[in-house]
Amino acid sequence: MNKLTDSILKYRLAVMIAIISMTLFFLYQIKDIRINSDFINSLPDDDPIALEYKALSKKYRGTDMSMIILQAPDIYTPNVIADIKSITDTLRIIPGITTVTSLTNIIYIESDSLGIEVGRLIDDYDLPETPADIEFLKERISRKDMYKGSIVSEDGTATIIMFTLDGESDHQDVIKDVKSRIESMQLPHDILFGGMPVLLHDISDLILMDIRWLIPLVAIILLVILFLSFRSVRGTILPIISVAISSIWTVGVMALLNYDITLVSGNIPVVLFAVGSAYAIHVINHARAVQGRSFPEVLKSSLRYLILPVFLSSLTTVLGFVAFVFGSYLTMIKDFGIFSALGTFFSFVMAITLVPVILSWFPPKSAGNEQKAAAPGILERFALIPLKNLLFKHPRIILAFWIILLVAGFASSFTLIRNTNIAAYFKPGNATRVSENILQEKFGGSSPIYIRFAADMQDPEVLQQMRNTEEFIRKSPWVSVSTSVAGLVEELNDAMGEGRQIPEDRARIEQLWFLLDGQEVMDQLVADDLQEGIIQSRFASISSTETDIFLGELRDYTASIETDNMKISVNGMPAVYQQMDRSLVNSQMSSIAIAVVFVLILVAISLQSLRLGIFGIIPLIATIVMLFGFMGITGIPIDLATVLVASVALGIGIDYSIHVISAWNHYLNQTGNLGDAMEKTIMITGKSIFINIVAVASGFSVLLFSQIVPMQFFGLLVAISMFSSGIGSLTLLPVILIIDHKRRLKP
Repeated sequence: MNKLTDSILKYRLAVMIAIISMTLFFLYQIKDIRINSDFINSLPDDDPIALEYKALSKKYRGTDMSMIILQAPDIYTPNVIADIKSITDTLRIIPGITTVTSLTNIIYIESDSLGIEVGRLIDDYDLPETPADIEFLKERISRKDMYKGSIVSEDGTATIIMFTLDGESDHQDVIKDVKSRIESMQLPHDILFGGMPVLLHDISDLILMDIRWLIPLVAIILLVILFLSFRSVRGTILPIISVAISSIWTVGVMALLNYDITLVSGNIPVVLFAVGSAYAIHVINHARAVQGRSFPEVLKSSLRYLILPVFLSSLTTVLGFVAFVFGSYLTMIKDFGIFSALGTFFSFVMAITLVPVILSWFPPKSAGNEQKAAAPGILERFALIPLKNLLFKHPRIILAFWIILLVAGFASSFTLIRNTNIAAYFKPGNATRVSENILQEKFGGSSPIYIRFAADMQDPEVLQQMRNTEEFIRKSPWVSVSTSVAGLVEELNDAMGEGRQIPEDRARIEQLWFLLDGQEVMDQLVADDLQEGIIQSRFASISSTETDIFLGELRDYTASIETDNMKISVNGMPAVYQQMDRSLVNSQMSSIAIAVVFVLILVAISLQSLRLGIFGIIPLIATIVMLFGFMGITGIPIDLATVLVASVALGIGIDYSIHVISAWNHYLNQTGNLGDAMEKTIMITGKSIFINIVAVASGFSVLLFSQIVPMQFFGLLVAISMFSSGIGSLTLLPVILIIDHKRRLKP
């Protein structure tokens, strides 16, 4: 430590030049960073659900479906129908769009005296114009269940234009193009956009919006807190500069290695501002608190003492983030762990290089004079001194209080809920959330369901089982529409006067099939070799519990009708959400277990005591239990963001325990007196911890202003965990240390 400290201060000019050069280099790399909110690609490449989902996308001309919602007092007017056709025609010419389905081009099957007609509901070249034409259109729609609640709302005030995207195009660019062209038409109707590609596009916009204004906001808040804490320019500016450089380096490395900013990693800069400032705060506070003959001596003494505990604090935080790499199923969470860990390490490097180097060039005005202990401030008078007295007078009361909190938290944790549906990530008033609500209420939802039948599509038994499956899923309160080739065959058979049923004769089916050949919809329902087909439907719930119930019942049903010649699988967004949901639960448990083991081993080795290592993680375990209890009571779900909280809290919160135990050992060896050691620990180290708690918690609280709901919950939960772990390290941990010390002195 002495050699490292001397080298940093001896070669301070070279250190500063190296930092500036690397910062400029990484700043240049950031120009190439991209935002990618496609969480489906976050599933591993060998995930069976993701593999089949992507295979269906290629085979059926794109399963990535989006919708344009057109709302009007009455859609059954010539002007509205003309506008629907204009939108349909505009979408058809946009690169990256494979199919477009709307009121003006959807398939229509009917029979008359001349035979069966398989055409379109509305003639492209003869749009309805007169009242008689409109009534005729209404009558045609009323005769067919496949339109009501699917393409046209029951009340006739809304319709949707559906389009699918191919797997090769950049969906972000396609959706941006779609929105730009449709909005430029300036139609006199309420136009909204929905579907998964739209959700992902809009989430990307929200991520960018958060980055642009949350980072300056967290910097401003930290500046205010640091100024109020230190009352000096150095104490205010240096922590901000150090974490700003750390953030630039981290995002620069991401860009250099071709990593994208995702829904989760978009908050890494905010995390680093909140977490990384702690290391610089400890260096500055200790340099101000230690007395000496000259400031250079004080600076060297402080740095020699602090390098090890600050390194251990940063290393435990790094391990908390690294736990995601080993314990997470989703790649976006692993990436968050990797680069948050890297950024934390960069913050430590800045704290022991940049901060002391600048302090050595710009020492306090009192440098060279004997420093005098400052009079107790507000923090000392109203927090630290009462806390010190409480620890010695009522340690058992403190212990009992924590036990009660733990029991309550543990009991409440059993009510935890989960949610991975991306629609719930938007605020209730957001236009995208409004669109999703309309799609659920009037059109059976926007989450596509695909039930794949690997069998002969012209086999009467197979088609009948497809129809039976459609009837089964439509009994669900969350499914109201479905489409399959079996339904079209049944429709044709009815038009032929044979009744609404699947013909029992294969030859009859082949005759009807001939009428469907060449229809655009067939490419979305049947494979080219006719040995596979899908039922397309939509799911209208964002609840993980309801999704589990639906998929469980559907898979049980399909398993009961499956044969050697007819294999059935269930896929689509509900299945993807379920897969992610299960992975989050496993990730939560794995990441916490790995983080606890990592931190315990590291702390035990660094303190050369397994006993002290166990003592150090007790406040953290208590914090996690109470955190889960709080989530259970308030209904905050486990999702892509909140799943990170426990391990992040463990990795960051252990810093407080390390500093308390390190200070306790240091002052106990220095004074040999229990009371003096605890008093110095609380008064000196406790002050740094209090400042850190406020700074880190306030930094994360900035996420409450995020446009993405899970980020708001993430910020709130981490802020709460910082207060809990910090207070635990200054109350529960000292009580344990005092009781243990007295017990060991008894013999």
